[in-house]
Amino acid sequence: MTDAAYAACLHVARGHYENFPVASWLMPRHMRPHIAAVYAFARTADDFADEGRAPADVRIAQLDDWAHRLHEAAAGRPPKDDEHQAVFVAIAETIRSCGLDVGLFDDLLSAFRQDVTTTRYETWEELLDYCRRSASPIGRLVLRVAGYREPALAVASDAVCTALQLTNFWQDLERDWMKGRLYVPLSLVRAHGADERDLERREMSPAWRAVLAEVVARTRTLFRSGRSVADGVSGRLRWELRATWLGGARILDRLEAANFDGFRQRPTLGFGDALPLVWRTLRWKAGTLGHPAIGPLGQ
Repeated sequence: MTDAAYAACLHVARGHYENFPVASWLMPRHMRPHIAAVYAFARTADDFADEGRAPADVRIAQLDDWAHRLHEAAAGRPPKDDEHQAVFVAIAETIRSCGLDVGLFDDLLSAFRQDVTTTRYETWEELLDYCRRSASPIGRLVLRVAGYREPALAVASDAVCTALQLTNFWQDLERDWMKGRLYVPLSLVRAHGADERDLERREMSPAWRAVLAEVVARTRTLFRSGRSVADGVSGRLRWELRATWLGGARILDRLEAANFDGFRQRPTLGFGDALPLVWRTLRWKAGTLGHPAIGPLGQ
């Protein structure tokens, strides 16, 4: 039953696109089922939070039930027989065999609840606190599944995962706006004199370009500060993390090349990025803090 549950989670993981690779061929084989279980748990909970047609109280109730089922599974009690049974069979085994901290899953659910009720962030610090709960737990869980417990690695991982989350926000500015959400801190919006009505008109004004330039620069700083996580692990996971780091940085390159106008074309990675990313991954130098630009911005 456990093997079938992990297979179901792998199917969920491979059916979604994310900036952070999930259970890819670079991921060590023994880790893939566990990472897929974590992903399936988080992906389903995130879908509850994003189901905009359901009333907020219904979505919060779904997330509360998800948390209850998590703790029941972690305590060794069998999950109920429904469409989500496989997720809890798998996550219970992963928590047990990998010694995972259930509090990291609680942090994720806390962030998903916040998604239901919060559509604006006043300060950069508020946004980082959200990322601490929505992104950082994933990196810490990956490290723990791999057997790493060093505090310095966890701190570096937090920085990279936050940078990846922020990159996704700037990449998806238009998509989030259509859902009524704006992740750019309002204090920065006011500081640059930007107007939300421009976003309504799908106009990337000079003020909004200045806002995006600042948040992208801050995001790059986080990428650099967490770069050491890809040097502190070994084996195939090292290549996975290096490729992930480079892919996130490449999306920021694309956004800058478009003069921060994601309305005209959403910055993404495509087939043409594969070889440059592989090349930069192979040429990665441990301990180098400079930003290794990729493709047309820095051959």
